[in-house]
Amino acid sequence: MTATTPSVPVDPSVLPPYVLALKERAAYLPEAQVARVLRAYEVGAHAHRGQERKSGEPYITHPIAVAGILAELGLDAETIIAAILHDTLEDTELSRADITAEFGEVVADLVDGVTKLDKMRFSNRQEADAESFRKMLLAMARDIRVILIKLADRLHNMRTLGAKDAPARRRIARETLEIYAPIAQRLGMNKFKAELQDLGFRSLHPDRYRVISERIRAALGNRREVMSKIEHALAARLAADHLPARVVGRIKSPWSIYSKMRNEHKSFAQLMDVYGFRVVVDSAMSCYMALGAVHSLYKPVDRRFKDFIAIPKANGYQSLHTVLLGPFGAPIEVQIRTAEMDSVAERGVAAHWAYKTDSGPANSAQARAREWLSALADSQAHTPSSAEFIENVKIDLFPDEVYLFTPRGDILALPRNATALDFAYAVHTDVGDHAVAARVDKKLLPLRTRLESGQLVEIITAPSAVPNPAWLEFVVTGKARTAIRQYLKHLQHEDAVDFGHRMLDRALDALGTNIDAIPTKALDRFLEEAKLRRLEELLADIALGNRMPDQVAHHLVALRGGGRATTAPHVSEKIRITGAERGVLSFGNCCHPLPGDEIVGYLSSGKGIVVHRVECPNVAEFRKSPERCVAIEWDRDVQGDYRAELRIEVINRPGVLATVAAAIAAADSNIENVEYVERDAAAATLLFAMEVKNRKHLADVIRRVRRTGVVSGAYRYPL
Repeated sequence: MTATTPSVPVDPSVLPPYVLALKERAAYLPEAQVARVLRAYEVGAHAHRGQERKSGEPYITHPIAVAGILAELGLDAETIIAAILHDTLEDTELSRADITAEFGEVVADLVDGVTKLDKMRFSNRQEADAESFRKMLLAMARDIRVILIKLADRLHNMRTLGAKDAPARRRIARETLEIYAPIAQRLGMNKFKAELQDLGFRSLHPDRYRVISERIRAALGNRREVMSKIEHALAARLAADHLPARVVGRIKSPWSIYSKMRNEHKSFAQLMDVYGFRVVVDSAMSCYMALGAVHSLYKPVDRRFKDFIAIPKANGYQSLHTVLLGPFGAPIEVQIRTAEMDSVAERGVAAHWAYKTDSGPANSAQARAREWLSALADSQAHTPSSAEFIENVKIDLFPDEVYLFTPRGDILALPRNATALDFAYAVHTDVGDHAVAARVDKKLLPLRTRLESGQLVEIITAPSAVPNPAWLEFVVTGKARTAIRQYLKHLQHEDAVDFGHRMLDRALDALGTNIDAIPTKALDRFLEEAKLRRLEELLADIALGNRMPDQVAHHLVALRGGGRATTAPHVSEKIRITGAERGVLSFGNCCHPLPGDEIVGYLSSGKGIVVHRVECPNVAEFRKSPERCVAIEWDRDVQGDYRAELRIEVINRPGVLATVAAAIAAADSNIENVEYVERDAAAATLLFAMEVKNRKHLADVIRRVRRTGVVSGAYRYPL
């Protein structure tokens, strides 16, 4: 081995104090594994020799401290060894082959995974390097121990952040609050999350942290006697009911106070005027008995009880939460849980570590974390864009869950504001794709209905139903968004290929030829030059505005032989559109074209054809790029609803808006939006956005509006 020391037994008498502390923390491991951990220290110390931290300490003190944090969680020897060596691949001459030879493939994989994460730099959640963040989450999906090492590494760095300069402290603190603390929360590691948040808050906003900390200390000084009385009363009540329990007062952290003050617009006094206690009992049944006991001592506050034992949170957290009205008129928040639940609440996936073993069932946090990571891996396989993938993950990292029941009694946890359609996709992608409506508590409701905890939801499907682009406007879960986009992209590709074929045919027709007359060799040569694999890719590129059909036609004719073709007048027929080519076509918001209007298409790169009315004021500008203008017209049979806007001048009197809206509804038009453009005592001008079938339908709406007797003018907008 090139960079490691000879393997000799470690003499405990010469070990530095920080290594002895790690040895004590790892005493739960078999003796042979402890020897491997000490050997890892030897290898790491040799590899990092001569290196120092910013504080002046030997560099090896940092990886040993990280390993100590993980040993406190009771993790396996491989994880602790990998933690000791986690910086060696990046910062020393030690190679992956060296680590594999000495400690095995598993440790080498873990060190390699953490090394890749260490190369990431986030300025904030919005500007996160999407591709790197994606790699981090996929490394987690392959082996969750990678992120446990990274979280412990981050925690120790936050504890020793004082040695860094101010800009670095702020950057690392913001990254911690916006990336790593939420991941710790999602993995159920509340103790890690709380310390990361408070250390991040202290470094990012030192003055705010100091003021709030001082006010908490002052408030606690005045409250200790009250807290002690309540604690003794709770303990006595539980003892009287023969319920062995541990009662502990809970103190809010500076970060949680600051977050609630900012997000819930509450004062410091409002937040501190709440007493918090945790009751730890011996079994789940005892939790419910303890709940009855505390409710008999102090009256519960209505609608402030939550049962996270029967319905655990998405990260595996289990507890009973209740709010009581205390003896001094202040609310008392009580959490009731077993010792096992308390361990999972504090340490999440790291509680009672059982990594990939059949010796016993994983705890609920581990099982749910693996489900989440498995879903992430599945999602990224169907999401080519890193930024889109991260957008979906952020939804999962910052949830306020609602808990819903399927008709079979299964429980699904979804983010707050989830809709019936999100529920459908959570059940199965096929259910979501064919959903038409939902029965929520046996009441028939539309798919866009927002759901609330405790509802029973049944999805109604139809084989003919398919995803709709409008669905993306109201779904909130990453799974639903990914599935809808995947379906629409498939449809878009088919539409784009068909439309691109028509555009290229028309361009070739103008040159006196057609696609069938282009030899296969010439076509293959063009595709090779353009770095395209198939003709379908070329046609889709044309339809989406990434290539100009006229330029492609000229190039193909030139490759066929006989030199580059000269431009001929465009005598071909216009391309007919049905409006159903929504993956390729979009409609200009500047003029809102309707079936029946004379129209022109403009090729916009990446968007495809944007349709405008011929009289649209922007068309003059488009004509300056004739190669991007596409001659199109409406087909005879056009289906669907199209947006139109009406400018309506009315006499300003009570009930006029309702009168006009009734006239529009009577003409079978759906109103999307209404706004006042101008208004005075005598008259007002309203702008109505609505859906109509075509130009004739809009004319019918205008006629009905003019007949109301309260309208002095009604015009299509823009004219």
